[in-house]
Amino acid sequence: MEVILLEKVGRVGGIGDKVTVKPGYGRNFLIRSGKAVFATAENIAEFEQRRAELEKAAAEKLGDAGARAAQLTAIASVTISAVAGEEGKLFGSVGPKDIADAFTAAGVELAKSEVKMPSGPLRELGEFSVDVQLHTEVTVVVQVVVAAAAE
Repeated sequence: MEVILLEKVGRVGGIGDKVTVKPGYGRNFLIRSGKAVFATAENIAEFEQRRAELEKAAAEKLGDAGARAAQLTAIASVTISAVAGEEGKLFGSVGPKDIADAFTAAGVELAKSEVKMPSGPLRELGEFSVDVQLHTEVTVVVQVVVAAAAE
């Protein structure tokens, strides 16, 4: 299935690229979320008329992500309290939602989907580096300290 991308999509392409993707991915994700349109002659002509507008919107999104990245780096780290056992193992875990909530409380709006934890949730006390992907081109590494909650 061929589609025209209306914004940059990681590992697929940039604005205006005509790419071939699997039908399910194209119909169910790219087109439904407004990131692409079917590659028909009409859509290609319409895209060329809107190209400058779409590129301007993409530049604004990138600028906003850069500003949020600066705010995140200004916050040295965030501390999350969790109940832990004697050996430092947590009763439960600290996941992306907990980290996003902690940064939001610290003053930087952060969504759960922006926190990337490929090795899974944190299950012990300590200091950890966590990736935050604000845009396909902007990724920031933040420090998260998991401390024992006072009983």
